[in-house]
Amino acid sequence: MKTLHIAIISIVVVAISAGLLVPLAIHQPPQLGAPPPQFGSPPQQSTTQQTGTTGQTCTLTPSLIEVESTPQQTEGPYFVDEMLDRSDIRSDPTDGSVQDGIPLRLVIHVYDINNGSCIPLRGAHVDIWHTNSQGLYSDIQGINTAGKKYLRGYQVTDNNGTVQFTTIYPSWYEGRALHIHVKVRTFEGLQKTFEWTSQFYLDDSISDKVQSQLPYSNHGPRPLTNNQDSIYTGPSTDGMVQTNSGGHLMLDLTNDTQGYVGTFNVVVDTGRSK
Repeated sequence: MKTLHIAIISIVVVAISAGLLVPLAIHQPPQLGAPPPQFGSPPQQSTTQQTGTTGQTCTLTPSLIEVESTPQQTEGPYFVDEMLDRSDIRSDPTDGSVQDGIPLRLVIHVYDINNGSCIPLRGAHVDIWHTNSQGLYSDIQGINTAGKKYLRGYQVTDNNGTVQFTTIYPSWYEGRALHIHVKVRTFEGLQKTFEWTSQFYLDDSISDKVQSQLPYSNHGPRPLTNNQDSIYTGPSTDGMVQTNSGGHLMLDLTNDTQGYVGTFNVVVDTGRSK
């Protein structure tokens, strides 16, 4: 009997040392169309997410994608505040033309830090802008697209802090890896009360597949990977991430029947001015 007790104790010690008796948090991407997570009651398991703005932490349920941080990055020279309230940003309202490319659906969840919790940020304006399949932004005088309004628009977050956009996979332009610009703002009437600005990045291997297909292949192979992009590898503009800030801003990309779905959780602190 003494020998049996020793054997049982030895098995327990080995199991604990190996981590077999410790419950593991499971992080899965959100199921599109599934019920939103319930924030009113504590989840059984949770993951800690750090905002790139304040260094505070907040808790997200494991049904949401784990994002280590949400640092800010430069707005860049190509933001135009068109105030186009629309979910499908592929068309140009000036002439009715539609940008050709592989469909990309963006699902962005926005959360506000509140006493260590992630609260869905309702009623926030989320702007998206990026290049077309030939690496061109709309409404830029210097590249002869002035007056065009394709691949720009904003949506207002719903009660779950979520917006969705229908767009196309972006292409490259000289000196940059593929990216999508994003801006979150809150307003009281016409007065802006908060602004958060950054960029999303896309998996290099998926980008290679996209760029090898028409109409992207007409633009030629992309010259830079993410890790060769100085903005991707550089610090965040809010000072919270000192290097490789782009690594915290990767879209979670999955295939769907039409093209790709990109999902991301943005965590901000609206109590802190820009």
